[in-house]
Order: sequence, then C-alpha cells, then structure tokens
Amino acid sequence: MTTTETSVAHAVTRFGAAFDRRDVDEIMAAMTQDCVFESTAPPDGKRFEGHSAVRSVWEELFASSPGARFVSEELFVSGDRAIERWRYEWADGHVRGVDVFRIRDGLVAEKLSYVKG
Repeated sequence: MTTTETSVAHAVTRFGAAFDRRDVDEIMAAMTQDCVFESTAPPDGKRFEGHSAVRSVWEELFASSPGARFVSEELFVSGDRAIERWRYEWADGHVRGVDVFRIRDGLVAEKLSYVKG
C-alpha cells in the first residue's frame, strides 16, 4: 500500500470506530467541513452536504435505531478512495451494502452509500 492509501485506510478506520461508538462529535471530527453523505434511500439515495446536515443524519439514525450496528466486512483502497463492504444488523434482520469514500487531508470528504435490495 502507498503512503496515500495507508492514510486513506486510517481515515476510514477512524471514521468507522467513531461510528461504532455512536460518537457523533468524533464522527464529525473525522469529516471535512464541506462533507457529503448520500444515503441509501430509494430510488437514488438522498444527498446531504456540509457538517450541519450530515450531523443531523447521524443523530437521527442513532436515535431511531438504538440496537442496530454496522459490521465492516472488507475494505478496498485505491488512491484517495476506499470502498467498504458492510452488513447493517438490527434485532430481526440485516442488509448488506457498500460505502464509497473519498478522503481529503486525512478526513472523509464523501461517503456515498449503496445497499443490496
């Protein structure tokens, strides 16, 4: 792995660890001020731009799904991009999906989510 790819893997891992702890402050500290998140809402996802909008999404997600969790299955890194395969689990079910990340200056600039379904 190149130095850039190692930095990208570290940024995604840092983001994921904060997400696992449901620590919204730390999640946002791992994202750029002009971050973008695209959700899995059908048919094409919903786009949220900037710290305030993205923070609101995480707060709502954690409040609405207290027992749910993401399990990382695999991480691929190439240049400033990463793709993470995951499984989202809740009490009586799960879905699988992927996130496409773009990292800038060691922070998540984009998190584009896609789900099987």
